[in-house]
Amino acid sequence: MTTKEKINTFRTTARVVGVVYLAGFVVGIGGNIMILSILGAPNHLATITANSMMLAIGAILWLLAVVGDVAHGVLMFPILKQHSERIAFGYLAARIVDAVFIAVMVLFMLIQIPLGSEYLKAASSNSSFLQSLSNVSVQASQYAYFIGMSALGLAGLMLNYMFFRANLVPRWIAVWGLIGYAIIFAGMVSAVMGSGLGDVSSLPGGLWEVFVGVWLIAKGFNSSAVASQATRTSKLAEPLAP
Repeated sequence: MTTKEKINTFRTTARVVGVVYLAGFVVGIGGNIMILSILGAPNHLATITANSMMLAIGAILWLLAVVGDVAHGVLMFPILKQHSERIAFGYLAARIVDAVFIAVMVLFMLIQIPLGSEYLKAASSNSSFLQSLSNVSVQASQYAYFIGMSALGLAGLMLNYMFFRANLVPRWIAVWGLIGYAIIFAGMVSAVMGSGLGDVSSLPGGLWEVFVGVWLIAKGFNSSAVASQATRTSKLAEPLAP
């Protein structure tokens, strides 16, 4: 692959990654609003059957975000591998862990639908047990979310470290990302221990994802950095003169 072809390939990848960032933000927020409007209501088990379709749609939106998380790791792998194979594999692995735990979170939320159905049919003596089971599954979904987002924080730190080192985007963007994802990681780990800082800690990184999504669609990766790396790679691939 020539340097020009590599630049064009990386440009296309940047646009796709940017679109995935923006789409993931939209579907994640949309799914979260739908789910919280149902599970956040008082005695949600009594009304969840009537709102099961909305809950299922919210869960599907979150699953789309899960697909996007894995897509990030796959799409960025060949780009990061040009600079550090270890970071490329680490970023892909962290994105997969993130996706798995978010999928587990969605599963715990979907369990609320059969629990709500049983709650409406249960006698008063069993209703408290079902409410307790519902509360436990909601809490379990929160723990899965915190762990998944902690993995996202690690992934973001690795990504922005490479952005900074390879100069793939302006360094102030990489520094913003490093700070934002460090806050996400620290906030989510502390949330597992009951700090209540999970949602607040995701704001700097969430805003970064929106901004960098637009940036990658509009400007892509730094073409000079891509060209420089492509030139170094081609020189290493040249056979030694006899």
